[in-house]
Amino acid sequence: MLNEERRRAILEMLHRQGRVLVTELSGHFDTSQVTIRKDLEALHARGQVHRTHGGALPARESVLEDPTLREKEKLHRQEKLRIALAATRKVSEGQVIILDSGTTTTAIARALRDFKNLTIVTNAVNIAAELSGTTVEVILTGGTLRKNSFSLVGPIAEETLRRLSADLLFLGVDGFDVHFGLSTPNLLEAKVNRVMVEIAKRTIAVCDSSKFGRRSLSLIAPPSALHEIITDGGIPKSDLRSLKQAGTEVTIV
Repeated sequence: MLNEERRRAILEMLHRQGRVLVTELSGHFDTSQVTIRKDLEALHARGQVHRTHGGALPARESVLEDPTLREKEKLHRQEKLRIALAATRKVSEGQVIILDSGTTTTAIARALRDFKNLTIVTNAVNIAAELSGTTVEVILTGGTLRKNSFSLVGPIAEETLRRLSADLLFLGVDGFDVHFGLSTPNLLEAKVNRVMVEIAKRTIAVCDSSKFGRRSLSLIAPPSALHEIITDGGIPKSDLRSLKQAGTEVTIV
């Protein structure tokens, strides 16, 4: 296989899987890890991938990029399902749970449908629809609809949340930089998320490992605001080490 053929194949695998590892690529293409590293460095130099320790992630998006919910749903589906299952184990009957908008929190909503005595507060219209017809009580914040995310934002959403209190917040994010914090490309979404953090007794970030090392435009909260993180095994080891040293509980699925 020619170098360019192999590199195109690597890009196709990255598009399907959301990340690639040097060890796996070496075995798949029956070539040395040194050769694979050179391939990844070449792709990184062209801006086609983002090189990480041990592998590569899709090229970093602009801090302003705000993909639609339907686009996000295609990515990292299995990881999101495992995260959702782990999240449900943190929930007890009788609790009040906040779910912000996003594909991972939508997966959590689906996993919570069978609870009998649960109140879910959300600013996501699609999550409210997922829970319709169940015994779960749903409180929708109201506000201005964002078409990309089906979320409600603005002063009405913020004021509704400030009148409430919750046991748990499951917070999905677009970017998680362990030094900067949790971020999202939309300023109004970030403001609503900050109020959610304020009114929840316990905040749990739920995000697949592709979100680590990324910064979006607007800061939601620093890592110190989190009590726990649920993510998959692809989290960079340096980030995992930093979080544990800071005393943040991390659940790997």
